[in-house]
Formats: sequence, structure tokens, C-alpha cells
Amino acid sequence: MFQKGLKDVVAVQTKIAAVEGNKGELRYRGRLVEETIANHSFEETAYFLWTGEFPPDDRSEALKLQFVKYRSLPPYIQMIAEELPREAPLMDKMRTLLSAYYDQEYLSLPPVVQAVALTSALPVMTAMLYRLQKGKEIIAPSNQLGHTANYLWMLNGENPADAQIEALETYLKLTMEHGMNASTFAARVTVSTESDMVAAVTSALGTMKGPLHGGAPSGVISLLEEIGSAERTQSVITRKLEGGEKIMGFGHRIYRTEDPRSILLRRKCLELQGSDPWLDLAVDAEKQITQLLNERKPGRALYTNVEFYAAAIMRSIEMPPELFTPTFSIARIVGWTAHVIEQQADNVIFRPQSEYVGN
Repeated sequence: MFQKGLKDVVAVQTKIAAVEGNKGELRYRGRLVEETIANHSFEETAYFLWTGEFPPDDRSEALKLQFVKYRSLPPYIQMIAEELPREAPLMDKMRTLLSAYYDQEYLSLPPVVQAVALTSALPVMTAMLYRLQKGKEIIAPSNQLGHTANYLWMLNGENPADAQIEALETYLKLTMEHGMNASTFAARVTVSTESDMVAAVTSALGTMKGPLHGGAPSGVISLLEEIGSAERTQSVITRKLEGGEKIMGFGHRIYRTEDPRSILLRRKCLELQGSDPWLDLAVDAEKQITQLLNERKPGRALYTNVEFYAAAIMRSIEMPPELFTPTFSIARIVGWTAHVIEQQADNVIFRPQSEYVGN
């Protein structure tokens, strides 16, 4: 039976993640996402998605050191980066650098270590390309910082505040994986031909660039900037609703209840209350906007999606819009590589049929 876009067609059985839209649940390896990420670092959460278990206490530090090791890129990567057109989109340049990633040792690494290497390398490439694009000097990675803090360090050359690290790391952990989305499917199709992990992730990056998939929360940032302060929320939203405008950051095509990722990001913003005015504004604005939507559109159940609080976090750390989708990719590479490992372990090439409808 023909299903345009393969909508609702089951093509993969997976143990990595489950998205339960009607229940408002996201599970990593069978565990609710809030239980999975609690008290675990980016590196530990990634390892859990790759293997189905957290590293033992005596291996956790070794895992972090492994991430640090693969921040060192082959020298030719910077040479390529410096030759790329400054005006080219960051996602295009990230795809080019990642596709060129190669060294003899990498080919002999176990799949999970290959995943560590690529996950560690991508933010280094991204920060390098961003600073070159802005005409700034490249900043070397720090061996003393964790994965998230090092990314912020390489972007700005300043030690990030603890609140910035906590907020961004929560976002990265929550967006590592989200089922059989377009980029994940692209990765699995590529590796199903017995191609390699680098090629699969390159395919995924190309897919993520499309605005229907990796679209940035810039519309939410514009909304928060227009509101500016809690006192203006009601007047701004009322005017937009009366004008028939869509309120950015509300509603999700999969979740019929609250997006569990939004709930957890809100909780993190509440924990950090008073540490950043943009996080405070987002929490207050959500309350007022939800109330107005319920009054004017009863029964619609319009809740915040992950983009709403992602926007607040990106704005609080002063991340420019051109880095939103690249940063999303830095998180989602964990899911891509987990699916590559799973596909390799029980591989059948994807070969759907087409139906000819021409003359």
C-alpha cells in the first residue's frame, strides 16, 4: 500500500528510543527521559544511548578522557576549514568537514569508540567554522572542561557561567534522540548499504539542514524579545491572537500533551531562576501565554514545545541564530550514531518500491 512520505510505515524495530505522543512520553532505552538524564553528564547519557547502560563509576572518568582525546582533529581539517567560503552556511561547511574526517586509527576502532570520536569532533569543527566565518582566531579545545562547557569555550573564548552550562547541557541531553525522524532515517539508509559511520552521519547532517526538520527556534526568540518583560506579555499576545498570528513555540505535531522535553527544560529554568533574566522571562511568559490560549482556544490543548525553552536558553547564552541548527546537530549526532550501531548489528539494506504513475 502506497503511503506518501512513508508516513506511519514501520521500517525499523529499535531499542534506542520511543516517542509516545499521546502519553507525552519520551523514553531512552525504555527509561523515561527525565530518569535517564538525571544526575548524568552529556558523555554518560550518550554512552547509555549507544550501549544501553551507563559507564560504571570506575569508567566514567575514562569515558570523559576519551571524549577529550578526540577533540584533537587531524591537522588537515583546519586547512580545509580555512579554504571554505566564509559566506557559505555553517551546516554546509560542517557537512564538508565531517565527510573529510579520516585517520588510520579511526577505521580500526570499535563502533562505540567511533561514535565517541565523531560526537567529540563535531562541536570542535562547528566552533572552528563559526569563528572563521566571523573573522576571529580559532580557539583550541580545553582539556579541562566537559563536553558542553568546552563547546561554549571554543565559541566565545570565555569560561561559561555554571547556569549557562547547566541549561545548554540539559537541552543537548534532551535532544540527543527522538525516534525515526528524517535525519535518523537518512543515517540508517546510508549505513544499510554497508557504508561507514562517517558517511551515515554526513547524510544525516545534510538532512538536518532542511527547514522542515532542523528549523531553528528563531521565531520564539523574536517573540520573547518583542515581549521584553513580564508586564508586556498579555498585551503582546492578545494583539497577536486578535490578528490571527501563530504563537511560536506552542503546539507539536507528535505530542498531544505537554512535550516532555519542554517540561524538563522548564524545570531546569526554574532551578536556575534568578541567574538569567531570559530564562526567568520564558517561565513567566509561558504561564501567561498558556492561560490566554486556553481562554481563547478552549479544547485545543496548546502546550509549549521544546523550541520554546530552547530559544530562551539560546538567547540567555547569546548564541546567534546561525548556530541553532548546528547546536541541535551536536546533540542529535548521539542518536544518529546509536542508530548506525544498531543498524550495523542486524543489517538489511533499505530497498522500498516505487509505483510508476507516468504515461
